[in-house]
Amino acid sequence: MTLNKQFWGRGLARSLFFFLGVPSLAILGLIWRQIFSPLQSGFLNEILGFFGLAPIPWLSNGPLAQFCVIFVAVWAAVGWHATLYLAYLQAIPADLYEQALVDGANSRQQFFNITLPQLTPAITVSTFLLVSTNLKVYDLPYTLTAGGPANATTTLTQSILLRGIGQSQYGVGSALAVVFTLACFVVVLGQMGISNVVSRRFT
Repeated sequence: MTLNKQFWGRGLARSLFFFLGVPSLAILGLIWRQIFSPLQSGFLNEILGFFGLAPIPWLSNGPLAQFCVIFVAVWAAVGWHATLYLAYLQAIPADLYEQALVDGANSRQQFFNITLPQLTPAITVSTFLLVSTNLKVYDLPYTLTAGGPANATTTLTQSILLRGIGQSQYGVGSALAVVFTLACFVVVLGQMGISNVVSRRFT
């Protein structure tokens, strides 16, 4: 919503949001691996050391490693999805808000009765992209944590590739691929059903 308003430096702010998702996930994983390095020489740990704090095992602790993967994934997705929502926001006719003001609608009422219904297609597309992309994620956790520690960040896609190609266990890799395909089909169908319900609710 803020990026759709007029303010000084709006173009720069939009560019910064979009730039977050320009590098590939593999490159982002390599960059953030140095930032989240659990060693004392890691970028974040050096900052903590400057303030007299002990280093944090960012990538050598299971829950912390999962948090780091999620954080970088959100970082990478913000730009693309902000651009998607911004495009839909700019397509909303200004006349609708003017009529709502004349009728005495406040900002909350305008959001729930105008903005949110108009953004329903964007929410559907955004959710579908997030679900489909994260189901097949491989490069980010592989380059950031290599699936560790203790397989805490190993994804099913990693298991399929490592078993089927890396370890030449073609039968196991094929079985995992079939199960993964069926699971994706069920998840996508569920997501589409929920999106249809939400669309009918706000239209």
